[in-house]
Amino acid sequence: MDRRDVDQPDVDQPDVDQRTGAGGTTSGAAVGRGAFVFSAADEERRRGVRRMKTTATGLLTLVALVYVLAKWAQHTGAGGWAGYVAAAAEAGMVGALADWFAVTALFRRPLGLPIPHTAIIPTKKDQLGVSLGEFVGENFLSPEVVRARLHALGIGGRLGSWLADPAHAERVTAELAAALRGALTVLRDSDVQAVVGEAITRRAESAEIAPGIGKTLEKVVADGGHHRAVDLICVKAHDWLVTHGDSVMDAVQGGAPGWTPRFVDRKVGERVYKELLRFVTEMRDMPEHPARGAVDRFLTDFAADLQSDTRTRVRVERLKSEILARGEVQDVIASAWAAIRSMILAAAEDEQSELRRRVRSSLMSLGARLATDGRLQAKLEGWIEGALVYVVTTYRTEITSLITDTVAAWDAEHTSRKIEAHIGRDLQFIRINGTVVGALAGLLIYTVSRALGA
Repeated sequence: MDRRDVDQPDVDQPDVDQRTGAGGTTSGAAVGRGAFVFSAADEERRRGVRRMKTTATGLLTLVALVYVLAKWAQHTGAGGWAGYVAAAAEAGMVGALADWFAVTALFRRPLGLPIPHTAIIPTKKDQLGVSLGEFVGENFLSPEVVRARLHALGIGGRLGSWLADPAHAERVTAELAAALRGALTVLRDSDVQAVVGEAITRRAESAEIAPGIGKTLEKVVADGGHHRAVDLICVKAHDWLVTHGDSVMDAVQGGAPGWTPRFVDRKVGERVYKELLRFVTEMRDMPEHPARGAVDRFLTDFAADLQSDTRTRVRVERLKSEILARGEVQDVIASAWAAIRSMILAAAEDEQSELRRRVRSSLMSLGARLATDGRLQAKLEGWIEGALVYVVTTYRTEITSLITDTVAAWDAEHTSRKIEAHIGRDLQFIRINGTVVGALAGLLIYTVSRALGA
């Protein structure tokens, strides 16, 4: 008979260290498995269970001794009281043994006998896991329970009050900054640059830009916004002509026929330069100069062509593709990520950066609105409830299977021991109560029987 099958004090059993296997014969497959490692708290619970077993077994022994002495006293003519004591002790033994059997049958076979419906936890472990999973799924993961629980929590108002606190908003901002830095650190620049470059290029190639440019140019001309650009060009042209007058005259003289006298070429060059300088000066100083009107008409016509003329639009698109295909442009597009990344990292690390200040301010503003705006609270809670209900309804089987699969993977013997370590002490109180209640019930029955003359 296995000593463990008798609920006697375990004083003669060595404590088995489930982590090392020292002092016992625990199989190597079970040793070291995280689910069955007995912690210091578990060992303390097991010692408490053994102490309660000793107490319950001692009480059973005491009742048995009282029964023997009462029967002996009854046979020796000690008086009627012996019968009452014997009846109470006898019923107490019955109650103690019945509860001992019930408690023991939960974890092992009493006395090692193959009695049906015993060793319930080791033999029914998998069924218990399935039942536990079904219980959790039906009572904790149903849409109605999830919605009711979330509604009772009042997440919107609580979250709003929490975020409205500057310290909490700063904490969330710091966590977001840390997460952002981590994400940017994990991402490889080459991969991101390739994605960004491809996205920008593909977007630019797929979108026709001529109509948009035409509409913008049309609005600029209508508002007179191009006048400043024309003024700037005229000023720069005048200044250049003043500074490079000799170059202009040399260019005119160099283009003259070889048979003309040199002084004639010089006079022609001076005349051309002066007329050109006069023209630019007048255009610069006269807002109503005819050349300015010609520029306005040209830009207006060009804006219309960009929007409606097929040939112009095709030429603009061809020019756009040629520009995008140039290596220099692709390098600029690819390098945009490096500049953006550096800017974001610097802003995330600086507690006083504009980015972090705006995030903090936005979080506090959102928190203040959430704390007072019932409609916003209802909308947020509706989103959260909808998301969680979707998760529990879609993945409830996977969630509950985590319970059933985990329980199924446990070793039956060690599972039984671990559960017994947690609830065994309370179960031993059942044995003690059974002894006391049985004795009182036996005494009552014997008393009633005597009173009725049985």
